[in-house]
Amino acid sequence: MMYMQGARAVGLTGLAVMLLIGVSGCDYWPPALQAQIEQAKAETDAVKAEKAAMEKQVAALTEEKTALVAKIEETTRLLKTRADQVASLEQSLAAEREKASKLTAPKTKAPTKAPAKRGKKK
Repeated sequence: MMYMQGARAVGLTGLAVMLLIGVSGCDYWPPALQAQIEQAKAETDAVKAEKAAMEKQVAALTEEKTALVAKIEETTRLLKTRADQVASLEQSLAAEREKASKLTAPKTKAPTKAPAKRGKKK
């Protein structure tokens, strides 16, 4: 029994030391590990900067796309309006050509009798 109590005491003491070290942390960092950590931080910062630049570029392209889509819609509406105007003008032109052809077309005259020749006087 004594042996068990001693073993428990040693175990509890070891556990307490481990907890104390775990809570307080270790202040020793090997130089190689420090270099790896610094390199990872530098890479993370570079990736964050690249991500921010890409997000700015995406935002600019999105704005440009929106502007171009609006311009395309405006141009499409204008094209439709112009097409309607052209169709209307073509109809008017066809009607005017028809009127002009009717006015310039030679009118057919009814055959008339030739004047009678008068006899010669003697």
